[in-house]
Amino acid sequence: MKQFAPATQKNKNFILPVLKKYLPKQGNILEISSGTGEHCVYFAPHFPRNLWLPSDINPNALESIEAWSNDSKAKNIQPPFYLDVTTPSWFDSLKDKNINSVICINMIHIAPWEACLGLMKGAGEILKPEGILYLYGAYKRHNRHTTSSNENFDQYLQAQNPTWGVRNLETVVEVAKKHQLKLQAVLEMPSNNLSVIFAKIC
Repeated sequence: MKQFAPATQKNKNFILPVLKKYLPKQGNILEISSGTGEHCVYFAPHFPRNLWLPSDINPNALESIEAWSNDSKAKNIQPPFYLDVTTPSWFDSLKDKNINSVICINMIHIAPWEACLGLMKGAGEILKPEGILYLYGAYKRHNRHTTSSNENFDQYLQAQNPTWGVRNLETVVEVAKKHQLKLQAVLEMPSNNLSVIFAKIC
């Protein structure tokens, strides 16, 4: 049942040092839109004191995450669960899970804008003060594409679904502010992607 994502193999070694630098040492880690599960089983062993909670909206992805987890030697990966961040109050059942980190890799551009809005609202509700929201993916800056390849990627996404597309970073940051999430860092990553880190403020 395992699925494979070539992009995961390309980016996981670059993402891991960022997570190790910014994620809190205490509390649990919620991964939203875990996809194939390859990120989960690669990252989780590096956070042995944290429980890793993988989730996805796609039943096939959930099966793949479970298959990867079953073959992993990591003891801190929880069973994957269905999660739709566009559902109102999706975060209510997670408030008692001691989540200090939320990570979301390559989701908000391959989802309706409502998914970004729901993600920010939920992260603001779940995270403790100084908890971290980590995003990874392609972004526009000041409403302009940073490279022609990202522009082509944006057109490709919108051709598949008009509600998808590369988001404007500054717009995402403004949405985050409304939910007490303050921008901490924007890091350049390979293949014209960004790591975007927010911290929950009181």
